[in-house]
Amino acid sequence: MLRFLVRRALGAIVIIFLLISLTFFAFHSGTVDPAQMNCPKGCTPQLLEQIRQNMHLTDSLGMQFWHYISGLFVGQDLGTIGICHAPCFGYSYNSQQFVWDRISANYPATFVLAIGGAISFLSIGVGLGMLSAWKQGSVLDRIASSISLIGQSTQIYFVGPLAMALFVYNLQWLDRPQYIPFTQDPVGCFLGMILPWLVMSIIFWANYTRQVRSLMLEQLSEDHIRAARAKGMSNRYVWWRYALRGAMAPIITIFGIDLGAVFSGAIITEYTFGIHGLGFLAVKSVNSADINLELGVLIFSSVAILLFNIIVDAAYALLDPRVRLS
Repeated sequence: MLRFLVRRALGAIVIIFLLISLTFFAFHSGTVDPAQMNCPKGCTPQLLEQIRQNMHLTDSLGMQFWHYISGLFVGQDLGTIGICHAPCFGYSYNSQQFVWDRISANYPATFVLAIGGAISFLSIGVGLGMLSAWKQGSVLDRIASSISLIGQSTQIYFVGPLAMALFVYNLQWLDRPQYIPFTQDPVGCFLGMILPWLVMSIIFWANYTRQVRSLMLEQLSEDHIRAARAKGMSNRYVWWRYALRGAMAPIITIFGIDLGAVFSGAIITEYTFGIHGLGFLAVKSVNSADINLELGVLIFSSVAILLFNIIVDAAYALLDPRVRLS
């Protein structure tokens, strides 16, 4: 198991380095001057020259990349701006803040939104899929299948405002969506995020309902399931001990692939409900052409997705020992 995790971690390090290299050169090797892009409105020649010096734009492209990589690990001295401590993603001249300060202030909201949304769609999707497989061919099975088809055809930016108008303003069952730090008020965090969690999870749990139903029915037709039943084991024991475990391995694989989509869904959800997370920050950086902030958000989000994938791989290896040998 340890060797498996080490291999995955080393592979992730290589991917992260390639990703940083690709994004850096894509942003810095174009025809547009990065200093001009980072310079805010009312930019003066003095500020433009200061940006060029802080970003080392007078050096070769290779040296610029070296300064950027070294800044991520040991920090940088940005002259009159001050010391940018590691991990240093540079300085946002539009907001006059270090990029890492802005990311660290916004990522908890995205983290809570993504984790809560993932728990929601896994719980609802797996639950409905198992119930549909257990009651195969019944009215309940048809209802669950119909709900999953409807869920797959919906969009966050359409369902979000409707859900907020219905459950927040008309029925007043839920609080207005907002992010409150969990450490500050756990109950307020839950109540403020429950609607964004459910809305973001709709398009995911609809797919998982169909996937789990199909996988459970496939597992129930396997020879080892028939053998277990022939030995006198109860349907409930066979269901939970053998069928569910066999179906969960592919679901975990699909979940690992969907992690990137979860963060993409978080961007739309944050903008729909006005939650200031990484998605909101990414859109704002694009609108203001803040290259340093764009690059920082992109790298941080990619690293987070890779780390979550390693966790998913570990869970998959625990369920299926054959994966550790691959």
